Formats: sequence, structure tokens, C-alpha cells
Amino acid sequence: MRRSAPVAAIAAITSTGLLLAGCSGGGGSSSGGSAKANAATQGIVNASDEKGGTLNYEMSDAPESFDPGNTYYAFVYNFSRLYARSLTTFKPGPGPKGNELTPDLAESMGKPSDGGKTWTYKIRKGVKYEDGSAVTSQDVKYAIERSNFARDTLSLGPNYFQQFLEDNEDGYKGPYKDKSKEGLKSIETPDEQTLIFHLKKPFAEFDYLVSAPQTAPVPQAKDKGADYTKSVVSSGSYKFESYEEGKQLTLVRNPQWSAATDPLRKQLPEKITLKLKVAQSTIDKDLKSGATNLDLAGKGVDAQTQAQLLTNSKDKDNTDNALGQRLSYTAINTQVKPFDNVECRKAVEYAIDKKAVQTALGGPIRGDIASTVLPTDIDGYQKFDLYPQKYSGDALDLTEAKKHWDACGAGKISTTILARSDRQEEVDAATSVIDSLKKIGINAKIQQYPSSKYFSDYAGVPEFTKQNNVGLMMMQWGADFPTGYGYLQQILNGKAIGTSGISNLSQLDNPEINNLLDTAIANTDKAAREKAYAEVDKKAMEQAAIVPLTYFKVLNYRSPKATNLVSTSAYSGQYDYLNVGVKK
Repeated sequence: MRRSAPVAAIAAITSTGLLLAGCSGGGGSSSGGSAKANAATQGIVNASDEKGGTLNYEMSDAPESFDPGNTYYAFVYNFSRLYARSLTTFKPGPGPKGNELTPDLAESMGKPSDGGKTWTYKIRKGVKYEDGSAVTSQDVKYAIERSNFARDTLSLGPNYFQQFLEDNEDGYKGPYKDKSKEGLKSIETPDEQTLIFHLKKPFAEFDYLVSAPQTAPVPQAKDKGADYTKSVVSSGSYKFESYEEGKQLTLVRNPQWSAATDPLRKQLPEKITLKLKVAQSTIDKDLKSGATNLDLAGKGVDAQTQAQLLTNSKDKDNTDNALGQRLSYTAINTQVKPFDNVECRKAVEYAIDKKAVQTALGGPIRGDIASTVLPTDIDGYQKFDLYPQKYSGDALDLTEAKKHWDACGAGKISTTILARSDRQEEVDAATSVIDSLKKIGINAKIQQYPSSKYFSDYAGVPEFTKQNNVGLMMMQWGADFPTGYGYLQQILNGKAIGTSGISNLSQLDNPEINNLLDTAIANTDKAAREKAYAEVDKKAMEQAAIVPLTYFKVLNYRSPKATNLVSTSAYSGQYDYLNVGVKK
């Protein structure tokens, strides 16, 4: 996240934050220039089926990968649907309505049997790749094999399938090492249309799991391992025309795509371009001028732009301030001394000045102060605060922090905190954390790394964090899918810990939490699952492995030149990229 505004601008941001909250464009769709602030959180703005033109994106860094099976950023999940069709996906809809699942590559939602341990899908007939060859069930199976079982080659995505597919693979090592024709035994493909998943135990939310782009088909003959991102074979409505890593890419219409096999996509623009490594301030200017239509990362404008937008009523009408099932937090490394001691971690919970961090992140308009791991817009959220902070004016009372630090017995220490270099607000928030912790005897130095390498090489990578004495890591997390399990599993379950590309940055491996998550997902009773997720939240806070900072909200500028803009919770409050068009 970015912030480079002086204190005066932050004051302007916080004082105008309430003004934006009071503006709304009403429900339903909107067309023309009458949309108001937050209109895209309540309906589709500039609804249109107009075809043609070039849709332009920009981004301040570069994604870790455009390979649908080797990515874990929400914006790539969102964007990849243009060229990669997963078994299910989310309907374009405002806010929570965007959480509605619908079949995509699959003909229908999954058919569970054996108490939810077996799930069967049939893919649509007639779906073709860009070269005209047929998409088959074997291609979907292969996509899952490569993305979940070849972690030494493709480590950037989640490993749900590796965790939950029935354990009958006899040590299956993925398709790059296992050359047998049968491959993974726990996914059957009795014909070219049918997929049968055999799980170790019931998984009540499996339809959500197969919405991940890891189920987008990959033809084995065209796979190039880690280099597949340079030659992705399209099964969607657009295909790659060109791609220069770290610079730009261009998508054009896939002539083999057919609306008859795809009720979701409209294939509106003639061409879609993306410029990478563009300064955030430049992106904001380009959005306002019409030189670009969308910020791919969808993480909001920078603070200087934010202040300008919120003090100009005309500009403010083109903004959307959305929750997106997201939390900004500081992860505490439970495997690095002295933070392997829960008393030390509890001291940090009390010591970090959340009001100061909130200001660094952009003020209240960028999210309310948080006290739980679960965001407020995830079913199962319960309000509680195990580490309440007390203030005298603007000064945080450190009595509890010092008491726990004394009980920890570490004395004065040095540690390292990580943040993403291309997200200035995150760097500023980390600086605020450093200032807070100095007051109880923790001297932290910041190390910054780009988003494209943050998780693959640094944050949460056990070998790196141990060697570099990384005790703290800045993090922003959105749900993999909109349930408590889809939010909590990858950041709290010990089974999600790996060697690289992991999201359990704290390396927390608590048997009670693991068991609660494992048993909850097997329960077909939705209310019971949500009760379990609330319990996981409380136990995670008792472990003090995560310091919740804010229930993060984005402030995005909505280009008047773009059509079909809708801000969706399914992709962390970003605009849904599936059917965005351009006005001619």
C-alpha cells in the first residue's frame, strides 16, 4: 500500500472520511454520468454490452506470476478469469452479492456423495483452447497435479488439494517427476468430461475450493513448468498476444471462445493491455485523465490522491470505498526467539499503537481498528478484544505491554520487520510499529521487498526468516473464498506451512486450531461451521500470533470511461474484471 502525504494531508483524509461514507448511488445498475460515491458497491455502474475498443490496466509492481496455477494474489485470481476458466467462479455482483458461486467450466455445481468425501463434476461440452483443441477433464486433473504436487517448481499458490485429496497416492511427487500415465489416483477421469475427486474426509465447501484458478485446465503437452507463464494456453474469452515480464502484456480476443459454452463472459473489448511497474501516483493521474481504466492491484489510490479526491465533490463521486473480507495485520514469527514465548507476543499485541498505524494506512476511510483475525464481513465473525488498548489523549497506555514483556524476560532485543517496498502505506505502517515497540525495549529494523517476490523469497519462508532474525512481518490478507475456512485455513493451520510461498507467516502450528479447522470443514451444518470459525479466531488471538491492525477497506477511483464496474467482496473489494468494457 502507498502513502506519501504529509501530516496535513492525513488530517484532510480523516476529516473527510465520514463524508464519503454518507454518499451512495443507490442500488441496481447505473449508466451515464450520474453515479455517486460507492455506487459500484451497490450495483453495476455504466452497465453496457457495447463491444470494441482497448481496455487499459496499469500496476505499480508486477505479479508473482500470470500462471493460473502458480499465483496467490486476489487480483491475479480476478484477472486470470479472462484467459483461464476454473470449474466454478463468482458472479459479478456488488459487495456480498459478488460472493455467489456459479458453474464456470463445469456444467453444474459439484455432486457430493459418500458423506461429502467424493465430489463429481462434468465439464461443459464444446469448450476449446485458443488453438481449437478440446478442453478435457484430464487437463483439469493435470492442472491440479502440477500446481499442488510439484511444489519445488510451482510453490506460489495454496496447497489445499495436496492437503485434502485422499491419501492413496503412494508418495505422488507431481507430474514433472512421476511420469506414469495414471498420475494422481485420487482424481479420476473416467471420460473426457467427468472429474471425480476422492477426499480424505468430508469437505462441505468444496465448490468454493474449485473456484481457484488451479482448476483451470492446462494441456500437459503445452506445459513448460515455471516458464508456463510465458506461454499460457487460453481456455477463456481472451488469449495472450504478447508478454514482456515485468513490463507489459496484451490480451486479444480468443477466436475459439464461444458464448454458447460460456454464459458468464461477454468478450467486450477488442484488446486488453497492462503496463507494469508504473508509479502509483502516475496510475492515479492516468485513471483521472482516462489514459488508463483500471489499477490491476485494486489496492486503492495513494494518500495524496486520496486527499484530493475526498475534498472535491465531483471526483469523490467517482470513488468506491469497499470492504473486501480483508485484514491488515502484523504477523509475529512464533519460531524466532524471543517470540516463541507467548508472553513476548502478548506484549507486542498491547504495545503496537493501532491508532497510529491506522493513520499510516490512510486514516479511518481505509478501515476501522481491528481486534480479531476474522474480518467483520465474513460469516462467523464475533466481536471481541483480548488486548484492549487504553489511551490518554493520543498516548497509548503501555502498562499491560510492559507487564507482559517483563514476564517474557527478554529484556532489550533486536529484530527485523518485513514490508513490501511498492506499498508505501505498508512501509509507513511498519515504521509506526517500529516506533511503538521501541518503547518496551524492542528495536526493529525494516527490510523491504517487492510484492512480486515478498512471499516466494522472504516473508514466511522459514529458512530466510530464521537466518535474518525476522520476528515481524506486515501482511494484508483476503479470503481465498468467502467463508471462515476460506479465510483462516491458510494463515493459521500448521498444515499450510511449507518452504516457500506460504501465507502462515507466523508459522503457527497449534493442534487445537488445526483440529477445529479440520473438523469444521467436514460439518455440513453451516451454523456449526461458523461457530467453529469464531472459536478458531479466539484461540488464534490467545496464541497472539497475529496483531490485527485494521479491517481494511480500499478507496478505488472508478474510471468514467469504463463500463460494467462493480466492486465485489469475492476479490477483496476490487472491481470484477470479468466483463469490464470501455466507452468508445
